[in-house]
Amino acid sequence: MDLRKLRYFVAVAEELHFGRAAARLHIAQPVLSRQVRALEDELRARLFDRDRRATTLTAAGEQLLRDAPGLLAEAEALRRRVRRAADGAAGFTVAFMPGITVTGPVKALLARHPGLEVRVLRTGWHDQAVVVLDGRADVSLVRLPVDRRGLRLLPLFTEPRVAVLPRGHRLAGKTALGIADLADDVLLQDPDAVPEWRDLPHRRGSGTGAGTVSASGPEPPLRTVEEKLEYVAALHGVIVLPLSAAAYYTRSDVCHVPIEDIAPNQVCLAWDEAHRAPLTSEFAELAAAHFGGGPGPGPDRPGR
Repeated sequence: MDLRKLRYFVAVAEELHFGRAAARLHIAQPVLSRQVRALEDELRARLFDRDRRATTLTAAGEQLLRDAPGLLAEAEALRRRVRRAADGAAGFTVAFMPGITVTGPVKALLARHPGLEVRVLRTGWHDQAVVVLDGRADVSLVRLPVDRRGLRLLPLFTEPRVAVLPRGHRLAGKTALGIADLADDVLLQDPDAVPEWRDLPHRRGSGTGAGTVSASGPEPPLRTVEEKLEYVAALHGVIVLPLSAAAYYTRSDVCHVPIEDIAPNQVCLAWDEAHRAPLTSEFAELAAAHFGGGPGPGPDRPGR
């Protein structure tokens, strides 16, 4: 399969608009349309339904969109591994989410391997797991939930989750709240990051950004915590973060309040189950010892 055509398909499937996808890919729209049609011919399946009003995925397109990111990530990981081997580069990359400090296990690994080059890579909600599948990192400290396909996970620790609110919010100053207390607010993040949000009763948008923020959140979706905090501070809505992540971004115009009736956030060490670097098992043991994770191999733990 032509991976370039597959990348073109993913762009259109994510945008559901050929014009926006062409602009994102920096190619002409007619070229993009021809490449997608060629991919459909190769697969002998129609991937999109198009009319003057909208572009939608067919059942075949939905299936391909589920499978394509993993295939593209694996191809990119293969390229990176081959390039690293050709260059003779020796190193180990640890990815981490904001609020998680990896200094302890990194220093422990360096103590064992003084000549090793250890790099750290900051990630976000949308790429925290992808970085190990596409070869950018050997391991990643991730916050659940994540797409577990292709990953091995080692649980490390949990921490409370808090609601991040503008200072003028009706719940600011509370010592604790329940998730249902936020039912009338706009959630400014991917609901998959806060599964309990989907179970709330009817919600209405309470932000002031008409045309920018609706009851389902901003369009386009906000990617970084910094962007989300700007919207929170401007009274557009709220976000839910692990305590350490909320404390990491200190601002005078927002505050955070513990949510007492939802489960804590689970932090895990993740790595590619198909291509584990030689140092991965060693780093996993060091991370478990540092963060207090259970020792020894198990269903989601590396063998010794």
